[in-house]
Amino acid sequence: MYTFYKAARFALGPLFRVLFRPRIIGSGNIPPGGPAVIAGNHKHALDPILIDVSTRRVVRTLAKKELHDSAFGFFFRSAGTIPVDLHARRNPAALEAALQALGQGELVNVSPEAKRNYTDELLLPFKFGASVMSERTGAVIVPYAIAGDYSLFPRHRLTVIFGKPIEPCGTPEETNMKLYNGIARLLRKAMPQEELRKKHFTSYESWNAK
Repeated sequence: MYTFYKAARFALGPLFRVLFRPRIIGSGNIPPGGPAVIAGNHKHALDPILIDVSTRRVVRTLAKKELHDSAFGFFFRSAGTIPVDLHARRNPAALEAALQALGQGELVNVSPEAKRNYTDELLLPFKFGASVMSERTGAVIVPYAIAGDYSLFPRHRLTVIFGKPIEPCGTPEETNMKLYNGIARLLRKAMPQEELRKKHFTSYESWNAK
């Protein structure tokens, strides 16, 4: 199962590491087996590949539906990504597919911001997908933060930090807030200080009050 995914990672993973020399911290926080959600900030189209090379496990990434419908759709479908409609308020099909994957003991990668962050905010408002998955299945959520540059000659080295697993808190709201605050803490550790000083941190409570 996922033969194409494993072959692609075997072939492209070393190239990715040579090109970008990512610093991977805390990958041991990803459970070696069983269902788990991994969730973090989204800054670049290559983020899913960085997460893929951070673990030996197969990663089922939620990816925008347009990628599945594009000329390269075969690649994304064969890689086991789960299509999600970013323009819809709810995505029951994507949620059901992710819950099914977790039910089979798989690892699911979610970007709670749902899109790349081009703003001065440290984090965008979070969708509830990751927290709902955790609450419904009992799976832990492993937060992560990505910082630095995807560049051959980076000004700041590409870095991903994985935090301690978060247990479901009892409600999606509580779990989502804990996840938001956890990723924000990791970003403060990973992000270069000169970049961090330009960012505005809006608390989870403030986003939800808007």
